[in-house]
Amino acid sequence: MKKKINNEISPDPKKIEKELGEFLNKKFGGNVKIITPSVLPQKETALGKSAVDGKKAIINFNIKPEELIAYLDQYVVRQTKAKSVLSTKICTHFNRIRYSKATGAGMSKITGNIKSNILMLGPTGIGKTYLVKLIAKKIGVPFVKADATKFSETGYVGGDVEDLIRDLVKEANDDIELAQCGIVYVDEIDKIAASPNVIGAQVSRTGVQRALLKPMEETDVDLKVPHDPVSMMQELEAYQRTGKRSSRRVNTSNILFIVSGAFSGLSDVIRRRLTKQNIGFGSTLIKSQKDNDLLQQTKTEDLVNFGFESEFIGRIPVKCILEPLSEEDLYSILKMPNNPVILSKRLDFNAYGIKIIFTDDALKILAKRAGKENTGARGLVSAVEDALLDFEEKLPSQNISRFIVSKEVLEDPQTHLRDLISKNAEEKWNKLYEKAFLEHKAYISKYIKDNWKTFSIKHGLTLSEIRCNMVALYFCNNVMEVEDAVKQIKKFHDTIKEIELEVSKSYALNIVFEEDAIDFLIEQFINHNATSEEILSKIYDGYYDGFNLIREKTGKNRFFLSKKALIDHETYLNDLIRKEIT
Repeated sequence: MKKKINNEISPDPKKIEKELGEFLNKKFGGNVKIITPSVLPQKETALGKSAVDGKKAIINFNIKPEELIAYLDQYVVRQTKAKSVLSTKICTHFNRIRYSKATGAGMSKITGNIKSNILMLGPTGIGKTYLVKLIAKKIGVPFVKADATKFSETGYVGGDVEDLIRDLVKEANDDIELAQCGIVYVDEIDKIAASPNVIGAQVSRTGVQRALLKPMEETDVDLKVPHDPVSMMQELEAYQRTGKRSSRRVNTSNILFIVSGAFSGLSDVIRRRLTKQNIGFGSTLIKSQKDNDLLQQTKTEDLVNFGFESEFIGRIPVKCILEPLSEEDLYSILKMPNNPVILSKRLDFNAYGIKIIFTDDALKILAKRAGKENTGARGLVSAVEDALLDFEEKLPSQNISRFIVSKEVLEDPQTHLRDLISKNAEEKWNKLYEKAFLEHKAYISKYIKDNWKTFSIKHGLTLSEIRCNMVALYFCNNVMEVEDAVKQIKKFHDTIKEIELEVSKSYALNIVFEEDAIDFLIEQFINHNATSEEILSKIYDGYYDGFNLIREKTGKNRFFLSKKALIDHETYLNDLIRKEIT
């Protein structure tokens, strides 16, 4: 007699195994076989502490909108309104979840709770995806992205929108509780708007809109995929381990959906609506308005007329319109320390052992060239690649370790490439590089000083002027974001504090490095690749005998070391012994 599980007759493992074997044999011609683990039924073990950690991560969420805006300002130029809308609504969404989980009340107790799903509108290449990725990285929740065009209505050939939720669980390392507080980002959402010129069902358009309705509001998504051999084998394996049938589901009530698109043609829809509402001179003025000005006036009826179902638009209450980028904006993007375009190109050349630096004039030329592409920030990548392709091809084969990208290099690349390779003016090139390097370092140092409070509070590091210069130097010598350079200086700082503890532990001496001494030692880490072992050795060789003598004679066991004491230890010890003993 078959055993009943949850009031259902449990499946016969042998039968399932046989059916799967026949299916795989038919599908793959015997190239894929089932290997059944010989495991006795036992209680299924949890996947580590991921669920606990996930819950803790959400409960500890305490980022405020202004903090998130300040973070985005380090990476994104302009878009003030968009950054404000995104930061405010996303922070509020996750703080509501935190409040609900911490108090056991809140959203789950509100009937008809409305999520702040967000619709982002703006031209291509403007940074919509970049903004969302930055936010997901900052707040530390699972994040998945997909293009709306890859999906079809359930039951048709194409991706299933519920796969987004399953992917979210994978991103959360199988932590369902954490996945239930993730972000789903669907790009090119304008491509699933129904075309007014097509009559009848449009599977890849309105069907996908309807398929998204429930997940965007609230539904339970089964992690087991119907008719999927892998899912069936996983269920079989779980049953053999536990003797129970498991049902793993994800509730989407707290999953935030962000959708975006370029919405080409929406401005015409808005213009027609506004023209109907005005007569005489009003309609003429409306026709003269720019497309982006019209997008700022987007209403729900415009989106419905564009081809969206009213039920779909109703589940996206927050609208976020991004502004087009001017040539000046493109220059500002290249000038930002954390911009991925320049950092990526620095990394490309660094991979060949070549340090590369861009002058301000060169960045302006690249921004001008990118502006002619009319593809927003994406044009920057093409402009930089086109300008440096020949250099990237030829220089790695030469004995060249430094390369400056200047206005002159961009205007006459072949002449300057031959000049570099010939090395007839090597001294000139080195001087140009040094000058550009110092100017760039000064710019980065000023940037850090202007944002010192953000970096200092976040990383628990006092950022004096000297340390701002240290961070700038480390950033310019290594390919990384500014925040990672701050982290590295903090790591050096912590290493020095660990040296103090190690001296106390190993030699029973209590030494304290003064601030200028800490800065001096950090410089040794940066400029000379010093190690903590080397510093410990020098402390012992230079100071132990003197400190030990003072301790034996006076009982004093606490010593302060300044930068001056580290540079000239003999004078320091002689003065200290004379003061303490004689």
